[in-house]
Amino acid sequence: MQIPDYCREIEAYLCRKNDGHLIRVVGPAFDLVSCWAADGVPLKVAFGGIDRYFERYYRKGPRRRPVRIDFCDADVRDVFDEWRKAIGLTAGGDAGPADAGSNQPPLAQASFGGPPKPGAKAEGPGRRTKSSLPAHLGRVLARLTSARATGRFGAAEGDSVMERLSRELDQARASAGGVRGDARRALLDRLSAIDSDLGALALASIDADERGRFERDADEELASFRDRLAPEAYGRAKAAVIDRLARAHVGLPHVSLF
Repeated sequence: MQIPDYCREIEAYLCRKNDGHLIRVVGPAFDLVSCWAADGVPLKVAFGGIDRYFERYYRKGPRRRPVRIDFCDADVRDVFDEWRKAIGLTAGGDAGPADAGSNQPPLAQASFGGPPKPGAKAEGPGRRTKSSLPAHLGRVLARLTSARATGRFGAAEGDSVMERLSRELDQARASAGGVRGDARRALLDRLSAIDSDLGALALASIDADERGRFERDADEELASFRDRLAPEAYGRAKAAVIDRLARAHVGLPHVSLF
């Protein structure tokens, strides 16, 4: 996808999130979104970052003004970082577009120029908050409870697995705030194992048609990285994207803390 098309898609999505109020992606905003495109941020990942900002904005109460795209920059970068880690494209591993000679600045160095306007401090650009482990596990449990309530799995064994995992996560949350050192590493290893179980459950819950659609979506998400990945690395990344899409489809969260 060409950068102007990418920016138009972002502009249209932001318009929908702003209840039809059009905030143009032009000037510095165009430069910012162009940087996302040049660094290989898939559209769906950018949408996820925009969604994350709006979710936080809605929690503050009634909206006062339409959201500008620069307010979403930090969340888009966070979601992109999480996406790269989830599929194995870490900064120290396989190169992405920004690492392989792009004349755009790396995403981690991108910023939207200028100070925030008066009154916009609470929701201005550049605010990045890191989640604590107990808070992360609390959100995971809430999503897991919601997924169980939907009954999307349709199998007694699936519900049994989710009940067991819910108990384990509840115990992990109770102890997460006070663990340090080796105990914390052991807890994170256990969360990774739980994450693998949830991924297997999500993949077992989709049919062949859905699997095919997710494979095509994964190829689209990874299009910017395909020429820069060895076949084995691409296969691992594609499997990880399919896992993420399957989880989203059935409402299952990622448990590991990135």
